[in-house]
Amino acid sequence: MTQPSDPLLTPGEDNTQRWGMDYHSPVFPLSAVCILGFILYALTFPDNANTHLTAARGWAIEHFDWLFMISGNIFVVLCLVLIILPLGRIRLGGADAQPEHSTFSWFSMLFAAGMGIGLMFWSVAEPVAYYTDWYGTPLNVAANSPEAASAAMGATLFHWGLHPWAIYALVGLSLAFFAYNRGLPLTLRSAFTPLLGRRVRGWPGHLIDILAVLATIFGLATSLGFGATQAAAGLHYLFDVPNTLSTQLAIIVVVTVITLFSVWRGIDGGVKLFSNINMVLALLLLIFVVAATSLGLFVTHLGEAVQSYAHYLLPLSNWIGREDSEWYHGWTVFYWAWWISWSPFVGMFIARVSRGRTVREFLIAVLLVPTLITLVWMAAFGGEALEQAQNNVGALSSGISDVSLAMFQMLEQLPLTTLTSSCAIVLVLVFFITSSDSGSLVIDGITAGGKQDAPKGQRVFWATLEGLIAAILLYGGGDTALGALQAGAVATGLPFTIVLLVMSLALVKALAEEHRRPGLSTAGG
Repeated sequence: MTQPSDPLLTPGEDNTQRWGMDYHSPVFPLSAVCILGFILYALTFPDNANTHLTAARGWAIEHFDWLFMISGNIFVVLCLVLIILPLGRIRLGGADAQPEHSTFSWFSMLFAAGMGIGLMFWSVAEPVAYYTDWYGTPLNVAANSPEAASAAMGATLFHWGLHPWAIYALVGLSLAFFAYNRGLPLTLRSAFTPLLGRRVRGWPGHLIDILAVLATIFGLATSLGFGATQAAAGLHYLFDVPNTLSTQLAIIVVVTVITLFSVWRGIDGGVKLFSNINMVLALLLLIFVVAATSLGLFVTHLGEAVQSYAHYLLPLSNWIGREDSEWYHGWTVFYWAWWISWSPFVGMFIARVSRGRTVREFLIAVLLVPTLITLVWMAAFGGEALEQAQNNVGALSSGISDVSLAMFQMLEQLPLTTLTSSCAIVLVLVFFITSSDSGSLVIDGITAGGKQDAPKGQRVFWATLEGLIAAILLYGGGDTALGALQAGAVATGLPFTIVLLVMSLALVKALAEEHRRPGLSTAGG
């Protein structure tokens, strides 16, 4: 492995060993204090917290929409350029490094951590929402028209395609390179060593890592809380299980307990196992939908999806003179802020499982392959949803009444409804487990100073805390408290946008330096 002779950072060098734990002294306690303080604030003043944080989110989205959009475009272009350039031959971990996971397991883990759970709900709900003018239409196309159907599919793919995966790819690549090729800790601060120098060991580095911890745990807790309400709505819709707070809390408990089991078993016995199960179940559900709606119709939808994505990619990437301001800010800019706020978590987990891959192989797998898979998934599920909406078939013909029910309403019009809907619920729950498990590994790594072999009890602590935050906020403040948490997470997208731009500059600089040292990292690449 290529390492500097005098690294600025060493994994765990500032750690404290106490109570059977091995944690980074400033980052762990300050993160815990900030988390506790926010929970108390959100529980004591849920309405105020929601109002203030929603206002902060709205201000960031309204005044810095140009920054989010320009940055997203830069990330996509940079990833594509790195795939083509000779820099793509650099191998993460050095010339002799070998991948630690099979290609299938590797891809399963990065996809499950990235956005698998979101696709379960929004692949159906989002195209129909745009088509029927549920809070606006992209580029102000006329709702319920053939143009609206094309724009709906193009806009959905725009939100779930190249742009979000480029954000994750750049963060993951930066962290992996500095950890495996420069011998630095696998924490966010390490990516800034070319620019900050020794200051990365002090408070600038501490603040970067603390911000990453807060964004990760708040994002995960929000998803778990809202996911519990969505899963409970699905159980009520399918099996008439009471959609009560008790049901929602029971779902959180079940998911958290299984997550603890997964966390304790580690990557190979935990998150990899559940990620592989996820991919198999998702593939089976995809095959069923394609078969039930006819292969010919799926091929038609796939062609239309590719055409729509290509047609609307540039218009939707534009930030100047947008006439669809409400839709543009409420959907696209919100999504960009959300993806960026999630990037420390997803990027760091992808880095954790990507040692031994070349830069080109990494970017193809993290950027291009997920985009292609998303195209296929959207063509099957989103295409069928739009087909039902256009032909006045089922509940979707009336638009979106509840996002959490859209997938089940679509499956209701196909054979074997109970079986396929049950499979969808299982998929959702397992996606929650893999997200929580991988998130716990990430937070534990950051708060352990970049050590990847910290005591298991620390990972258990963070996994338990995620479930507790979701349950406490859901019980004490309901959707209002969870909404405040989500708004706070999204608001962190603004400072993280600056962080990612700086990180991209540092990455390009470091890769260029590495490429000028032939034989160290590119042999066999």
